[in-house]
Amino acid sequence: MKYGELTLGHVEAVVNKLGGMEGVQKFLSGELTVSESESPWYINNGVIHFAVTSDGTTGEEWIKRLRDQGVFVNLDTESILLSPDFKPTNGVTTVVEALEGSFFSEEERNTTEIRAEAQRQGWQQPNAEVACLMCERLTPEDMKAIDLAWIIVMHEPIKSSDGTLNLLSMGRSNLIHAYSGDYSFIWRKKCGFAFAVPQE
Repeated sequence: MKYGELTLGHVEAVVNKLGGMEGVQKFLSGELTVSESESPWYINNGVIHFAVTSDGTTGEEWIKRLRDQGVFVNLDTESILLSPDFKPTNGVTTVVEALEGSFFSEEERNTTEIRAEAQRQGWQQPNAEVACLMCERLTPEDMKAIDLAWIIVMHEPIKSSDGTLNLLSMGRSNLIHAYSGDYSFIWRKKCGFAFAVPQE
């Protein structure tokens, strides 16, 4: 076989993507063409740009939805998603701009300095649900291409089950995680910090 690594599962996935056997026939006859989709993100001057749109999914629904997609949701994250302070929206598009950790020196890469820089840029705190939406918008491959281990959503910190204030984040390894919302917390260089661009 020319493509030895190809499995029956791969073949079935391709057929499904083409719209079943009718789509396959159209593709083979030239009636249907396939093109590369545009990247959902881009980087300009060390700032990662992308957009997400909410659909009213509650925290409880996000837990199931993300796990069904293979995203790991730990207990701390679960408690934040179930918190009354997690307030979903519906039909709201958030234009996200995320600063790369390398923008800051080692000493300045703390939450206080990061939020101060966001204020200078005119950015706002995003809704916490942006972390969940990011898990669907960006793939682990996107995270590798961006060259970040984590993107921290700089929303208003929410208390987890142990009483500590936390921020939700998306990890390269297909997971959503809770990190400290403490303003003195020092972050790693491979983290990005997501804020919302004000909408007119």
